[in-house]
Amino acid sequence: MAIGIHQRSGRRGKRTKRTPMAEINVTPLVDVMLVLLIIFMVTAPLLTAAIPVNLPDSRATPAPQPQQAPLQISIDANGAVYIDKQLVSPSSLSARLASIAQDDANRSEPRQILLRADAKLDWQRIARVLGELNAAGLNRVGLVTTGSSDAP
Repeated sequence: MAIGIHQRSGRRGKRTKRTPMAEINVTPLVDVMLVLLIIFMVTAPLLTAAIPVNLPDSRATPAPQPQQAPLQISIDANGAVYIDKQLVSPSSLSARLASIAQDDANRSEPRQILLRADAKLDWQRIARVLGELNAAGLNRVGLVTTGSSDAP
C-alpha cells in the first residue's frame, strides 16, 4: 500500500503544504494472488493419491466411473498391500477381502475394485492379490495405469 505526498504552493511560493494522498497500489496484491494461484494449481494434482505408486503405461481407454465409490487396493514398490489407504498384512488379506465380499453381497450392485500396483513390482505379487480377490468372490477388478500413447 502506498501513500503519495502532494505539494501545494502557498501564496508566497516558498512555503509548501504537504497533504497525504490516500491511494491503494493494487499491483503487489495481484502479484501475490497470482503466485498463490500458481502454487495451488501445481500442488492440487499431487494431493490425489496418498500412497505413492509408480503406475505402468497403457493405451487402454479409461473405464466409465460407477455410481458408488470404488474400493482402492494399492501395492507399493515394497509389496505392501493397502486397502483404502490402510495397510493390510499378508496374513490378514484373505480375511479382510472375505469381509468386503460379505458386505458386497448385501448391496444391489457389487462394488468396483481398482487395483493400483507399482510398475517395478514382479507380476507374481500382483497375481497373488488378484488370486485372493478371486477367491473372495470379488470379480469386478480394474487395473489402474497411466494413459500413454507410447506404451507397447
